Amino acid sequence: MPHPDDELSMASLSCKVSGVIVTYRPDLVILGELIEAVLPQLDHLIIVNNGNEDELVEWCSVKGGDIEYISLGENLGIAKAQNVGIARAKYLGSEYILTLDQDSIPKADMVEKLKNAIDEKRAAGIAVACAGPRYDDPRQQNPVPFIRIKNYRLQRQNCTGADEVVEVDYLIASGCLIPMDTIDQVGLMQEDLFIDYVDIEWGLRARQKGFQSFGVCAALMKHQLGDAPLRFLGRHIPVHSPLRHYYHFRNAIWLYKQGWLHTEWKIVDAYRLLRKFVFYSLMTRPRLKHLQMMSLGIRHGIRNRMGRLD
Repeated sequence: MPHPDDELSMASLSCKVSGVIVTYRPDLVILGELIEAVLPQLDHLIIVNNGNEDELVEWCSVKGGDIEYISLGENLGIAKAQNVGIARAKYLGSEYILTLDQDSIPKADMVEKLKNAIDEKRAAGIAVACAGPRYDDPRQQNPVPFIRIKNYRLQRQNCTGADEVVEVDYLIASGCLIPMDTIDQVGLMQEDLFIDYVDIEWGLRARQKGFQSFGVCAALMKHQLGDAPLRFLGRHIPVHSPLRHYYHFRNAIWLYKQGWLHTEWKIVDAYRLLRKFVFYSLMTRPRLKHLQMMSLGIRHGIRNRMGRLD
Protein backbone atom coordinates (compact mmCIF):
# COMPACT_ATOMS: atom_id res chain seq x y z
CA MET A 1 0.00 0.00 0.00
CA PRO A 2 1.39 3.35 -0.96
CA HIS A 3 2.83 5.75 1.48
CA PRO A 4 5.40 7.93 -0.07
CA ASP A 5 5.27 11.63 0.20
CA ASP A 6 6.31 11.97 -3.43
CA GLU A 7 2.89 10.80 -4.64
CA LEU A 8 1.75 14.34 -5.30
CA SER A 9 -1.39 13.16 -7.02
CA MET A 10 -2.73 11.94 -3.69
CA ALA A 11 -2.34 15.38 -2.16
CA SER A 12 -5.35 16.53 -4.13
CA LEU A 13 -7.51 13.86 -2.50
CA SER A 14 -9.92 15.53 -0.09
CA CYS A 15 -10.46 13.27 2.93
CA LYS A 16 -12.97 14.83 5.25
CA VAL A 17 -12.38 12.34 8.09
CA SER A 18 -9.27 10.17 8.35
CA GLY A 19 -8.89 7.52 11.00
CA VAL A 20 -5.54 6.69 12.62
CA ILE A 21 -5.26 3.31 14.33
CA VAL A 22 -2.08 2.79 16.33
CA THR A 23 -1.09 -0.86 16.66
CA TYR A 24 1.46 -2.80 18.69
CA ARG A 25 1.44 -6.59 18.36
CA PRO A 26 -2.31 -6.49 17.67
CA ASP A 27 -4.84 -9.29 17.94
CA LEU A 28 -5.80 -9.52 14.28
CA VAL A 29 -9.30 -10.80 15.04
CA ILE A 30 -10.13 -7.76 17.17
CA LEU A 31 -8.34 -5.44 14.77
CA GLY A 32 -10.46 -6.86 11.96
CA GLU A 33 -13.63 -6.15 13.94
CA LEU A 34 -12.45 -2.59 14.55
CA ILE A 35 -11.74 -1.98 10.86
CA GLU A 36 -15.06 -3.49 9.83
CA ALA A 37 -16.85 -1.18 12.28
CA VAL A 38 -15.00 2.06 11.57
CA LEU A 39 -14.04 1.95 7.88
CA PRO A 40 -17.56 2.74 6.57
CA GLN A 41 -17.54 5.86 8.76
CA LEU A 42 -14.30 7.26 7.31
CA ASP A 43 -12.96 8.67 4.08
CA HIS A 44 -9.53 7.13 4.69
CA LEU A 45 -7.98 4.82 7.28
CA ILE A 46 -4.31 4.84 8.27
CA ILE A 47 -2.80 2.06 10.37
CA VAL A 48 0.47 3.05 12.04
CA ASN A 49 2.25 0.04 13.49
CA ASN A 50 4.80 0.34 16.29
CA GLY A 51 6.70 -2.62 14.87
CA ASN A 52 7.43 -4.37 11.62
CA GLU A 53 5.45 -7.62 11.54
CA ASP A 54 5.33 -9.15 8.05
CA GLU A 55 2.01 -10.86 8.75
CA LEU A 56 0.38 -7.50 9.52
CA VAL A 57 1.57 -6.09 6.18
CA GLU A 58 0.07 -9.07 4.34
CA TRP A 59 -3.09 -8.94 6.43
CA CYS A 60 -3.67 -5.26 5.62
CA SER A 61 -3.12 -5.85 1.91
CA VAL A 62 -5.74 -8.60 1.91
CA LYS A 63 -8.24 -6.36 3.69
CA GLY A 64 -8.24 -3.93 0.79
CA GLY A 65 -10.46 -0.86 0.87
CA ASP A 66 -9.19 2.61 1.58
CA ILE A 67 -6.61 1.42 4.10
CA GLU A 68 -3.03 2.64 4.25
CA TYR A 69 -0.39 0.85 6.32
CA ILE A 70 2.66 2.58 7.80
CA SER A 71 5.31 0.66 9.74
CA LEU A 72 7.59 2.49 12.16
CA GLY A 73 9.92 -0.51 12.28
CA GLU A 74 10.12 -0.46 16.09
CA ASN A 75 8.10 0.67 19.09
CA LEU A 76 8.41 4.47 19.08
CA GLY A 77 5.41 5.07 21.32
CA ILE A 78 1.78 5.95 20.84
CA ALA A 79 2.40 9.71 20.58
CA LYS A 80 4.93 9.32 17.76
CA ALA A 81 2.64 6.92 15.92
CA GLN A 82 -0.31 9.28 16.25
CA ASN A 83 1.77 12.19 14.95
CA VAL A 84 2.89 10.15 11.94
CA GLY A 85 -0.73 9.31 11.15
CA ILE A 86 -1.85 12.90 11.67
CA ALA A 87 0.88 14.20 9.34
CA ARG A 88 -0.16 11.74 6.65
CA ALA A 89 -3.84 12.66 7.02
CA LYS A 90 -3.00 16.34 6.78
CA TYR A 91 -1.03 15.68 3.61
CA LEU A 92 -4.16 14.07 2.17
CA GLY A 93 -6.23 17.14 3.00
CA SER A 94 -8.20 15.69 5.93
CA GLU A 95 -10.39 18.03 7.93
CA TYR A 96 -10.81 15.71 10.93
CA ILE A 97 -8.69 13.05 12.63
CA LEU A 98 -10.19 10.10 14.47
CA THR A 99 -7.63 8.46 16.76
CA LEU A 100 -8.19 4.84 17.74
CA ASP A 101 -6.56 2.12 19.82
CA GLN A 102 -6.33 -1.37 18.34
CA ASP A 103 -8.87 -2.89 20.76
CA SER A 104 -11.77 -0.41 20.47
CA ILE A 105 -15.01 -1.13 18.60
CA PRO A 106 -17.11 1.96 17.73
CA LYS A 107 -20.84 1.89 17.06
CA ALA A 108 -21.88 2.33 13.43
CA ASP A 109 -22.86 6.00 13.87
CA MET A 110 -20.15 7.09 16.32
CA VAL A 111 -18.21 9.35 13.95
CA GLU A 112 -21.41 11.00 12.71
CA LYS A 113 -22.51 11.74 16.27
CA LEU A 114 -19.12 13.19 17.17
CA LYS A 115 -18.91 15.36 14.07
CA ASN A 116 -22.45 16.67 14.57
CA ALA A 117 -21.59 17.66 18.14
CA ILE A 118 -18.46 19.50 16.99
CA ASP A 119 -20.38 21.30 14.25
CA GLU A 120 -23.07 22.41 16.69
CA LYS A 121 -20.58 23.73 19.23
CA ARG A 122 -18.60 25.56 16.56
CA ALA A 123 -21.78 27.09 15.17
CA ALA A 124 -22.37 28.46 18.67
CA GLY A 125 -18.97 30.15 18.56
CA ILE A 126 -17.12 27.66 20.79
CA ALA A 127 -13.51 26.73 20.01
CA VAL A 128 -13.62 22.92 20.03
CA ALA A 129 -10.59 20.85 20.96
CA CYS A 130 -12.15 17.45 20.31
CA ALA A 131 -15.19 15.27 20.91
CA GLY A 132 -15.21 11.71 22.20
CA PRO A 133 -17.71 8.90 22.79
CA ARG A 134 -19.10 7.35 25.92
CA TYR A 135 -17.26 4.06 26.15
CA ASP A 136 -18.09 0.83 27.88
CA ASP A 137 -15.59 -1.69 29.24
CA PRO A 138 -17.63 -4.90 29.74
CA ARG A 139 -15.07 -6.21 32.26
CA GLN A 140 -15.56 -3.33 34.71
CA GLN A 141 -19.36 -3.64 34.98
CA ASN A 142 -19.45 0.08 35.71
CA PRO A 143 -20.44 2.89 33.35
CA VAL A 144 -17.24 4.79 32.57
CA PRO A 145 -17.87 8.49 33.27
CA PHE A 146 -16.37 11.56 31.69
CA ILE A 147 -13.87 13.44 33.87
CA ARG A 148 -13.64 17.07 34.92
CA ILE A 149 -11.83 18.79 37.79
CA LYS A 150 -13.67 21.74 39.31
CA ASN A 151 -13.52 23.46 42.72
CA TYR A 152 -10.60 21.22 43.69
CA ARG A 153 -12.68 18.09 43.22
CA LEU A 154 -12.75 15.43 40.54
CA GLN A 155 -16.21 15.33 39.03
CA ARG A 156 -17.32 12.11 37.35
CA GLN A 157 -19.89 13.19 34.80
CA ASN A 158 -22.30 10.39 33.98
CA CYS A 159 -24.70 10.91 31.10
CA THR A 160 -28.15 11.83 32.37
CA GLY A 161 -29.64 11.93 28.87
CA ALA A 162 -28.85 10.13 25.62
CA ASP A 163 -28.37 13.38 23.69
CA GLU A 164 -26.32 15.18 26.35
CA VAL A 165 -22.98 16.76 25.40
CA VAL A 166 -20.79 17.45 28.43
CA GLU A 167 -17.71 19.60 28.94
CA VAL A 168 -14.64 17.62 29.96
CA ASP A 169 -11.00 18.35 30.75
CA TYR A 170 -9.71 15.65 28.42
CA LEU A 171 -10.75 12.51 26.54
CA ILE A 172 -9.10 9.15 26.12
CA ALA A 173 -7.28 8.95 22.80
CA SER A 174 -9.35 6.12 21.38
CA GLY A 175 -12.47 7.37 19.63
CA CYS A 176 -11.38 11.01 19.83
CA LEU A 177 -12.39 13.16 16.85
CA ILE A 178 -10.18 16.24 16.42
CA PRO A 179 -10.53 19.02 13.84
CA MET A 180 -7.29 19.39 11.90
CA ASP A 181 -7.28 23.16 12.31
CA THR A 182 -7.38 22.65 16.09
CA ILE A 183 -4.24 20.52 15.87
CA ASP A 184 -2.63 23.30 13.83
CA GLN A 185 -3.20 25.71 16.71
CA VAL A 186 -2.71 23.43 19.73
CA GLY A 187 0.14 21.34 18.35
CA LEU A 188 0.84 17.63 17.98
CA MET A 189 1.06 14.96 20.66
CA GLN A 190 3.99 15.16 23.09
CA GLU A 191 6.28 12.38 21.86
CA ASP A 192 8.59 12.39 24.91
CA LEU A 193 5.74 10.93 26.96
CA PHE A 194 5.88 7.76 24.80
CA ILE A 195 2.70 6.30 26.31
CA ASP A 196 0.30 7.31 29.11
CA TYR A 197 -0.87 10.87 29.80
CA VAL A 198 -0.46 11.65 26.08
CA ASP A 199 -4.19 12.29 25.66
CA ILE A 200 -4.43 14.05 29.04
CA GLU A 201 -1.53 16.39 28.29
CA TRP A 202 -2.90 17.30 24.86
CA GLY A 203 -6.41 17.89 26.19
CA LEU A 204 -5.17 20.12 29.01
CA ARG A 205 -2.84 21.98 26.65
CA ALA A 206 -5.77 22.60 24.30
CA ARG A 207 -7.85 23.87 27.21
CA GLN A 208 -5.06 26.23 28.26
CA LYS A 209 -5.11 27.65 24.74
CA GLY A 210 -8.85 28.31 24.91
CA PHE A 211 -10.27 25.12 23.37
CA GLN A 212 -12.94 22.96 25.00
CA SER A 213 -13.25 19.16 24.82
CA PHE A 214 -16.65 17.45 24.85
CA GLY A 215 -18.00 14.05 25.76
CA VAL A 216 -20.86 13.02 23.48
CA CYS A 217 -23.30 10.72 25.26
CA ALA A 218 -25.02 9.59 22.06
CA ALA A 219 -21.73 8.39 20.55
CA LEU A 220 -20.89 4.89 21.81
CA MET A 221 -17.81 2.67 21.72
CA LYS A 222 -16.58 -0.53 23.37
CA HIS A 223 -13.08 -0.18 24.76
CA GLN A 224 -10.90 -2.20 27.14
CA LEU A 225 -8.95 0.00 29.55
CA GLY A 226 -5.83 -1.72 30.84
CA ASP A 227 -5.41 -5.37 31.74
CA ALA A 228 -7.95 -7.47 33.63
CA PRO A 229 -9.50 -5.19 36.30
CA LEU A 230 -9.17 -5.88 40.02
CA ARG A 231 -12.33 -6.09 42.10
CA PHE A 232 -12.06 -3.95 45.24
CA LEU A 233 -14.86 -2.82 47.58
CA GLY A 234 -17.52 -3.54 44.98
CA ARG A 235 -15.70 -1.69 42.20
CA HIS A 236 -13.64 -2.93 39.26
CA ILE A 237 -10.32 -1.05 39.27
CA PRO A 238 -8.31 -0.87 36.01
CA VAL A 239 -4.88 -2.46 36.36
CA HIS A 240 -1.81 -2.09 34.13
CA SER A 241 1.53 -3.83 33.97
CA PRO A 242 4.45 -2.57 36.11
CA LEU A 243 5.98 -1.05 32.96
CA ARG A 244 2.83 0.88 32.17
CA HIS A 245 2.73 2.10 35.77
CA TYR A 246 6.27 3.38 35.27
CA TYR A 247 5.14 5.56 32.36
CA HIS A 248 1.96 6.60 34.18
CA PHE A 249 3.80 7.92 37.23
CA ARG A 250 6.75 9.38 35.34
CA ASN A 251 4.56 11.30 32.92
CA ALA A 252 2.24 12.54 35.67
CA ILE A 253 5.21 14.01 37.55
CA TRP A 254 6.50 15.58 34.33
CA LEU A 255 3.11 17.13 33.67
CA TYR A 256 2.89 18.64 37.16
CA LYS A 257 6.14 20.48 36.44
CA GLN A 258 4.71 22.32 33.43
CA GLY A 259 4.20 25.98 34.20
CA TRP A 260 1.10 26.32 32.07
CA LEU A 261 -0.89 23.64 33.96
CA HIS A 262 -3.42 25.04 36.42
CA THR A 263 -2.50 24.51 40.10
CA GLU A 264 -5.97 23.14 40.89
CA TRP A 265 -5.49 20.33 38.38
CA LYS A 266 -2.02 19.48 39.72
CA ILE A 267 -3.25 19.19 43.30
CA VAL A 268 -6.27 17.02 42.55
CA ASP A 269 -4.45 14.71 40.16
CA ALA A 270 -1.42 14.41 42.47
CA TYR A 271 -3.73 13.29 45.27
CA ARG A 272 -5.20 10.64 42.97
CA LEU A 273 -1.68 9.58 41.98
CA LEU A 274 -0.73 9.12 45.64
CA ARG A 275 -3.78 6.92 46.21
CA LYS A 276 -2.86 4.85 43.15
CA PHE A 277 0.69 4.45 44.45
CA VAL A 278 -0.55 3.04 47.76
CA PHE A 279 -3.20 0.84 46.15
CA TYR A 280 -1.02 -0.71 43.45
CA SER A 281 1.84 -1.23 45.92
CA LEU A 282 -0.39 -3.21 48.27
CA MET A 283 -3.05 -4.82 46.09
CA THR A 284 -1.52 -5.58 42.68
CA ARG A 285 0.78 -8.52 42.10
CA PRO A 286 3.73 -8.67 41.81
CA ARG A 287 3.60 -5.95 44.49
CA LEU A 288 7.34 -5.33 44.72
CA LYS A 289 7.70 -4.95 40.96
CA HIS A 290 4.85 -2.44 40.80
CA LEU A 291 6.39 -0.51 43.70
CA GLN A 292 9.81 -0.48 42.05
CA MET A 293 8.53 0.66 38.66
CA MET A 294 6.28 3.37 40.06
CA SER A 295 9.16 4.66 42.20
CA LEU A 296 11.49 4.63 39.19
CA GLY A 297 8.90 6.55 37.19
CA ILE A 298 8.68 9.22 39.88
CA ARG A 299 12.46 9.61 39.94
CA HIS A 300 12.71 9.84 36.16
CA GLY A 301 9.84 12.34 36.04
CA ILE A 302 11.62 14.58 38.52
CA ARG A 303 14.85 14.31 36.51
CA ASN A 304 13.11 14.85 33.12
CA ARG A 305 14.29 11.45 31.88
CA MET A 306 11.71 10.94 29.17
CA GLY A 307 11.12 8.83 26.06
CA ARG A 308 11.17 5.04 25.93
CA LEU A 309 12.50 3.11 28.91
CA ASP A 310 15.06 0.70 27.46
